[in-house]
Amino acid sequence: MQDVAGGARVQLCGSFAVELGGHDIGPDQLSRQARLLFAYLVLCRPQPVPREALIDALWADAPPPSAGAALTVVISKLRAAIGADVVQGRGQLSAVLPEPAVVDVEQAMAALHTAESAVASGNWRRAWFAALTAHFVTRRTLLPEATAPWVENWRRRLADAGVRALESYTTACLRLGGAALPAAERAARELVATAPLRETGHLLLMRTLAARGNVAEALAAYEQLRILLRDELGTVPGALVQGYHAELLR
Repeated sequence: MQDVAGGARVQLCGSFAVELGGHDIGPDQLSRQARLLFAYLVLCRPQPVPREALIDALWADAPPPSAGAALTVVISKLRAAIGADVVQGRGQLSAVLPEPAVVDVEQAMAALHTAESAVASGNWRRAWFAALTAHFVTRRTLLPEATAPWVENWRRRLADAGVRALESYTTACLRLGGAALPAAERAARELVATAPLRETGHLLLMRTLAARGNVAEALAAYEQLRILLRDELGTVPGALVQGYHAELLR
């Protein structure tokens, strides 16, 4: 992630990292629960979060006997590490990051929106850069050590964002053509491996292979999709894929 002088930088995917006002706060300075609490507040910002929701975020269906007191302890330790000005409130808590603030998850979702908008408007270079930014974040696991239900929900959301980022990136590379075509093929193959039942990935792979002059491979890619859908779902490729397959045969 980019450096933010005087602001905040929060990395929740992959290695946990926090930088506030130019000072690093290492994961060893925060307990596992403090990291989880901070991540939850950051992902909920700017909305304040009631204490009851924080208890559920930390302990789900198995809260300790004195959950309120236990939460107070975690909040105190978090504030001691990162500052009371960052974790604000009493009955409801908010994460207030110094600006400019860069949070990797927020950055990825914003980049994905930019990429998809750029694809829709045909701005391929803008789509290429934004999609790659989203992909770099979403390919890493959110809070790898956490098992809370809300974390799993976010992981599913980021996984979907990652697939969409790959689609935008592949499309941009395909449209740029030339030296970008090998990257388009690599991304298309990754897309097919990541989401094998998503027909758009197979179609992009077919188009990329054909653009590289490998029409026979493009036809083979269609056949692999046809067999996969037949065996897994008892169905056939959609009209868009079938239409492109017919083009290849002409």
